[in-house]
Amino acid sequence: MKKCLLATLVLTLVLALTGCGNDSSSNNGDTDAKSEGVMTYAEYVAADLDTQVVIEAYVQAKQSWWENQATVYAQDHDGAYFLYNMACSEEDYAKLTPGTKIKVTGYKAEWSGEVEIIDATFEIEDGNYVAPALDVTSLLGTDDLIAHQNEFVSFKGMTVEDAGNGSAFMYNWDGSGEEGSDLYFNVSLNGNTYTFTVESYLCGPETDVYQAVKALEIGQTVDMEGFLYWYEGVNPHITSVTVK
Repeated sequence: MKKCLLATLVLTLVLALTGCGNDSSSNNGDTDAKSEGVMTYAEYVAADLDTQVVIEAYVQAKQSWWENQATVYAQDHDGAYFLYNMACSEEDYAKLTPGTKIKVTGYKAEWSGEVEIIDATFEIEDGNYVAPALDVTSLLGTDDLIAHQNEFVSFKGMTVEDAGNGSAFMYNWDGSGEEGSDLYFNVSLNGNTYTFTVESYLCGPETDVYQAVKALEIGQTVDMEGFLYWYEGVNPHITSVTVK
């Protein structure tokens, strides 16, 4: 569900001890030694909402750019970050390829459970890392899942369910959209059903995953990868779907 307004609630992300076609095997051995004044992931998690944060991380996927603002998924070896409407020229946006290391200064915020960095600026640094997909299938339905918020993750062996309209998917969360809108679909595991999303800004109609979800059939078994976005509960932004 797209945000029209940014709000902050008083909730801190649980402490934790990445887009379309990510090469999850890419890692040149770069470590997460932080520059002076840069937070570790644990320090970022412990920081209060509405306070300034400074982090170093690696771009995993770009969700959107407009009016010199970029929305980006980033990750280091310890956790992940959602950079919402970060100040970014179109020229610099082109440089934010998967694996690019950036230093980000902004403010920690939260929107309906999604912890993010807003009002941010960034600079590109030396280094490269693309995170492998972490299998979190066994964590679905547990309190431990949120510790991996915004990470690049995978889900294995889930069953496609009725999206609520007699089909395997619907446009927008309430079926009000059309081609080019977000896709919402339901998948189940061990008797529990979860709603996953293909965020059209991240993976639009021209992408393989968008077309794959449109072709799903109720009852199929699927493996998936994507980013562990949160909106009033787990709402992964899926970047690939494989029918088993």
